[in-house]
Amino acid sequence: MTTSLHYIKRPSALQKDAPLLIMCHGYGSDENDLFSFVSELPEELFIISLRAPYPMQPFGNAWYAINFDADKGKWSDNVQAKQSLDLISQFIDYACETYPVDSNNVTLLGFSQGTILSYAVALNYPKKVKNIVALSGYINVDLLPDNFQESDVSHLNFFCSHGSVDQVIPVDWARKTPEVLNRLGVNHVYFEYPVGHGVAPQNFYDFKDWLKKYI
Repeated sequence: MTTSLHYIKRPSALQKDAPLLIMCHGYGSDENDLFSFVSELPEELFIISLRAPYPMQPFGNAWYAINFDADKGKWSDNVQAKQSLDLISQFIDYACETYPVDSNNVTLLGFSQGTILSYAVALNYPKKVKNIVALSGYINVDLLPDNFQESDVSHLNFFCSHGSVDQVIPVDWARKTPEVLNRLGVNHVYFEYPVGHGVAPQNFYDFKDWLKKYI
């Protein structure tokens, strides 16, 4: 099995059945961004950080195009987004086949656009993941199957957080997430921090402590 996605990795301290953490960066960034967290995360995690498939100029990458000039705010290319969520889903299979990890203990950690896709992967392919760390994103229902509310997602765990003064993705969008997860009966926490579009130190420590409970 192969993958078209470029990635970097940090092996686990465990020789087999390691919990797998896959990182999905935000719009205009790359695989090195979230990987900066790695040295602070538990050694038993096998960590992979992905690079989104669409290169941007002069640098950075995107999971899908965003037209910032569109009417009614930001318009997302949902066709590209669905292709990228399938790429991430297929990458989970690739990683579980290629590395000594536990396919029943997969965590997706996303930021911004990477979070939007992490939510979408979890709710399209719930059997492939266990935990989602969703930083500064929201649930885009256009990326979900029509019958997603009928899926068995009761095993999933979500850590959701957002900056209360986020200037890129309005906090009101993120505040709808707990409503959706409550309807699905999913275990989740939701936190806000007094920052913009970024990860506050307290946010990092909170999701790190949360991860230790669920991996």
